[in-house]
Amino acid sequence: MSGIAFQGACVLRNRSLNRPILWRAACVLLLASPFCVKAQVSSPPPQDQSPTPSPQSPSQETKSVEVATHDNPATFKVRVNLVLVRVVVRDQQGKVVENLHREDFALADDRKPQVISFFNIETPASRAMPVTTVSGSSPAEAVSAAPASPLPSIPQRFVSVLYDDVHLSMEDSVTVRAATAKILGSIAATDRVGVFTSSGQTTQDFTSDRELLSRAMNGIVPRSLTGGFGGVAACPDISYYQADLIVNKSDQQALAVAAAETLDCAFAGDQTKTTMASSMASAAAVSALSNGDAESGYTYRHVEDAMRRLAAMPGQRVLVFVSPGFILSTLFTDASEIIDRATRSNIVIDTIDARGLYTPDVLGDIANPPGGSYRVQGPKTLYRTVAQSAQSEILEDFANGTGGAYFHNRNDLDEGFKQAVAAPPVSYVLGFSPQNLKLNGAFHTLKVTMAAKQKFNIQARKGYFAPKKVQDPAEAAKQEIQEAIFSQDEIRDLPVDLQTQFFKTDPTQAKLSVIAHLDLKSVHFRKAEGRNRNDVTLATAIFDENGNFVTGGEKIVEMRLLDGTLDRLGQRGINVKSSFDVKPGSYLVRLVVRDAEGEQMAARNGAVVIPY
Repeated sequence: MSGIAFQGACVLRNRSLNRPILWRAACVLLLASPFCVKAQVSSPPPQDQSPTPSPQSPSQETKSVEVATHDNPATFKVRVNLVLVRVVVRDQQGKVVENLHREDFALADDRKPQVISFFNIETPASRAMPVTTVSGSSPAEAVSAAPASPLPSIPQRFVSVLYDDVHLSMEDSVTVRAATAKILGSIAATDRVGVFTSSGQTTQDFTSDRELLSRAMNGIVPRSLTGGFGGVAACPDISYYQADLIVNKSDQQALAVAAAETLDCAFAGDQTKTTMASSMASAAAVSALSNGDAESGYTYRHVEDAMRRLAAMPGQRVLVFVSPGFILSTLFTDASEIIDRATRSNIVIDTIDARGLYTPDVLGDIANPPGGSYRVQGPKTLYRTVAQSAQSEILEDFANGTGGAYFHNRNDLDEGFKQAVAAPPVSYVLGFSPQNLKLNGAFHTLKVTMAAKQKFNIQARKGYFAPKKVQDPAEAAKQEIQEAIFSQDEIRDLPVDLQTQFFKTDPTQAKLSVIAHLDLKSVHFRKAEGRNRNDVTLATAIFDENGNFVTGGEKIVEMRLLDGTLDRLGQRGINVKSSFDVKPGSYLVRLVVRDAEGEQMAARNGAVVIPY
């Protein structure tokens, strides 16, 4: 088969990914075969010399389309990915347990035991990526380097530390600042940490700069939306918890207590003012509930914002929520939605109770002592102590619902921060393929246990969502690729190798080339009218050293190969090259490959350092 004929049988299409960020790329296709290109990878041709398809007549194009869509159309099947579960195992003293094996774990999906078909042990060192550090002054001089020393500055783990300054007390904020100041030394070079607050007043995007992080953490102070701290108690002084009982639960006893307090503080116990006191108490309860709902809602919105930013990061994702907790009231749905969103985005939420080790505040705030006569002191003490216990439920729910850790009732908050922020020395990745999975979008509960029933603390995701029954094939494939792009998990359904090249066009600009080599031996082809057909999509994303998306692009290689050509290419495979204009710096390269016929995927990570 001639080179021109083969070029006509293998077509490249560029396509931008449908994301909020604009993807841009200047791309070149090289098929590593004497049938389609004469240049080798180590000496790539200039971009304008890339092979182009030979022209086809209208009748040939029509015939090709009919064969692809009519005679034997590809039927899209929802591809159920291997469900991966990252597990951290700690003993009763909080120390990470190492040297565990596949047979040490048991995994259940909706209480049904599953076969663990994938098992991997990960350490910070095992996730290190090969780096290309060889450059050239022209495309002809650019060479691919063999895997070099690990690049410590390329991010692998992203941690959002979200301080609930809306609900923090001044005392708690001082304790929290002291604890967080001690964790900066435990941040690894491959970790990126961002600092956010529920008030939205403090924002430090993901960085490894400890000075910037320290400055942001030292700025954490209480920022109540509805009033200050200390001072004269309100009349009546109704808490959010008591207001919830009065307004949402129609608790007449809680209303009577508020009315009695109002009668004492506003009318000096004048029993003739009972009706007026009851009306004032009801109005105060509505106001207290409104203020509490506003603060809780504000906190939820900023939790969502922090998760949205975190979900766009290419690696492991952890949200550390530092809060004294708060009452849920009617916001149960909001809490459930946050857990669902975190699960969909593979975000683990670790929670830290900012109060540390505490006892119920029976006597109330010493700076703002409770008012009212002995008739109301008993019930109000009960409301206060129950509320202090109930407000921690949201922290426990966030952690348990996403496979995180709930750190509470301890004064060594610095140890809690260390466990949450620092990457564990060892984690285990378990994988299984769900059997007879119903495509209904339902949530599936996952449970990881120790096969020998050891009393270890297991941190793992709590579930996953099944694919939906009705999906547009093109949209489903695109979503699958996009989710894989913003991960660092390697997928090996297809045999794909990743190489990078670069050369500097001037002191401030460089040309970065990403070369994917696909071995065709494991690729499924569909036979139609003497041709072996498959479309392969290759998506490339370039991220900077803080995990911010820089540039990227997507290509589709349409292969319509004769038998002889397929046999020859089966020995060599194909190379697909994409080129991007970047500035000097350190970059993470993420490559995702997906074929249409076999619906198999591959994902690879790489790193490149372009010196200034």
